[in-house]
Order: sequence, then C-alpha cells, then structure tokens
Amino acid sequence: MNANEPRVSEKVIGCAIAVSNELGVGFLEAVYANALVVELTRQGIRYEREKQLQVFYKQVEIGTYYADFLIEDCLLVELKALKALAPEHEAQVMNYLRAGGVTAALLLNFGTARLGVRRIVLGHDDSNFI
Repeated sequence: MNANEPRVSEKVIGCAIAVSNELGVGFLEAVYANALVVELTRQGIRYEREKQLQVFYKQVEIGTYYADFLIEDCLLVELKALKALAPEHEAQVMNYLRAGGVTAALLLNFGTARLGVRRIVLGHDDSNFI
C-alpha cells in the first residue's frame, strides 16, 4: 500500500461527504461522479476518471474494466447510487484492484441518506471503514 493512501482516502471521503450533503439522495451515479470531479478539483486532488484496466488470463488480454476514479495513483474509487450495496459490488471492486495493480479502494454509495463508505484493501478480510 502506498504510504499516502490513508491520507488520500480521508480527503476523498471528505469530498464525497461534501457532495452527499449538497446533493442528497435521488440522483443517478453520473451526477454524483460529476459533482465529485468538481470537489476533487477544488481540493487539488489528482485523479483519472473512467480509468481503464485490462484483464489478463494466462498473459492474454481478455477484457477491460473501467473504474470510476483512480486517485493519486494509489486509490481506486467506485461510485454507486443504490438503496443498498450487495456483495457483488465489493467483488467488482476487488476485481478492479487485481486488474489495476492497486491495493486499496473506496466503494462510495450515494443512494442512502447517509453516504455509504466501504474501504476495501486487497488481501484483507475486513472491508468496513468508518
């Protein structure tokens, strides 16, 4: 894990809380992503949006994922706007981590009254955060 990742996580969570507080519940995921771009930019946080990740099987590229954000080259961020997260959403993020060569991610859910935050670290069982 990148030594800066915990601080980056805190900053991104702060940005997501600001977006959640301002917009509330009920928008599509793309609206929250656009607002998060504004907030990340305002905070001077470096990001790549729709980060392309290749999937390999026996050294042959077999597919492509698109993670919502790669932050500061050390943290993947996946956004949802759902009533509840399911195990499949965490599995999706774990696959993104494996494909992207990054060890930590945030799964942010804007679909509930209180922003849902899951911190997922490759190789660790406990993905709960906050």
